[in-house]
Amino acid sequence: MQTSLRLLGRRRFLPIFTTQFLGAFNDNVFKTSMVLFATYQVYSDPKVETQFNAVATGLFILPFFLLSALSGQLADTRDKAWIVRIVKTAEIGIMLVGGAGLLLPSIPLMLAAVLAMGVHSTFFGPIKYAILPQHLHSDEVLGGTGLVEAGTYIAILAGTILAGFITPQQTTIIVLIVAGLGWLAGRQIPPAPPMHEEHVFDWHIIRASITLVNATMHIPRLFLAICSISFFWTIGAVLIIEFPPLVKNVLTSDQQVASLFLAVFSVGVAIGSIAINRLLRGEVSARYAPGSVVAMGAFVLLVYAVARTWVGDHPGELYNIAEFVRHPSAVLLLGSLLGVAVTGGMFVVPLYAFLTTTVDKDQTARTVAANNIVNSGAMVAGSLLAFLLSAAGVSAVNQLLMVAAMCVVSAWLAWKLHLACD
Repeated sequence: MQTSLRLLGRRRFLPIFTTQFLGAFNDNVFKTSMVLFATYQVYSDPKVETQFNAVATGLFILPFFLLSALSGQLADTRDKAWIVRIVKTAEIGIMLVGGAGLLLPSIPLMLAAVLAMGVHSTFFGPIKYAILPQHLHSDEVLGGTGLVEAGTYIAILAGTILAGFITPQQTTIIVLIVAGLGWLAGRQIPPAPPMHEEHVFDWHIIRASITLVNATMHIPRLFLAICSISFFWTIGAVLIIEFPPLVKNVLTSDQQVASLFLAVFSVGVAIGSIAINRLLRGEVSARYAPGSVVAMGAFVLLVYAVARTWVGDHPGELYNIAEFVRHPSAVLLLGSLLGVAVTGGMFVVPLYAFLTTTVDKDQTARTVAANNIVNSGAMVAGSLLAFLLSAAGVSAVNQLLMVAAMCVVSAWLAWKLHLACD
């Protein structure tokens, strides 16, 4: 398998990589700016802050649950490059709404933009994976998937770091410029026509979703892969929800430290994505997945232990980044968080490659869409659970124990997949 970065010099890969990179960057500049703005400038109650983050996360994920069947059908029955151009045009309008929400400020407008970005990502999501087997050689798919994942998390890293240092006015300008660049990159993607003629297109989103999931989940290996991925993203969703209130109220640190936490998580997944590709040497296999997610759970428990014993030096004051990193427990905490992310990336990337290489090319987008439906349903459930636990008085720190328990379930599913396929 070709793992070289030379793929970035090929038109059959670079434009889709760039479009995905810019989209992920824009998503995270806007979402992180919005969450930090609400956490540090609008609300002053840890319970309400966690609940707002859960609502924002749930709204972004909800379109994946409702519309993935439609997006998968479109991606398999229309030219994928044509769909990308429509989606990236819509992004410009969405960012206008989101920017207005930040400037006014207006929480409803910001949440409306988050929901719309979820719709945008729902229709782009199946394409970014389904187009790879169509444009790349078979021995390039895992390498291409790893590069897309690594690029995505580097974009998330850049977006989350930047969001901690810019004003709402600067955020608005940046997201509009990046949306325009994404539109230009999308226009360079080579044609990716459907692999066969489709005679039936079901516009009924509920029926289509049930049909799509049933058509995929009855295959044991895909069922196990999708369930494993779903638990991973549920874990990720809960962690992202908890980070800002955890940093503010437990670690007594400012929004730049919260941005640092999100950034460390993102870069760790990128490292894990590349590392597992090297370990597997191009082979699509789940053999490292169980061990990776067990290690992830152990690192989550370490984060929990450090947070439980954290003592701030100046009660009532928030650390900045320089003060935070000088805290005696900061290095261990950041190292543990990095460990969570690296092992998470090692767990999930081979499973995505598995989804796109074990089905016929004309079914790839719909397989990814079915995966998105199940993933998003699990993530919405995770967001709701975080909301309810917060309402019941369970702290952000104690919710980390739930995350560690979910890692055990993911490890069991990954082991079953390894036995079934490897």
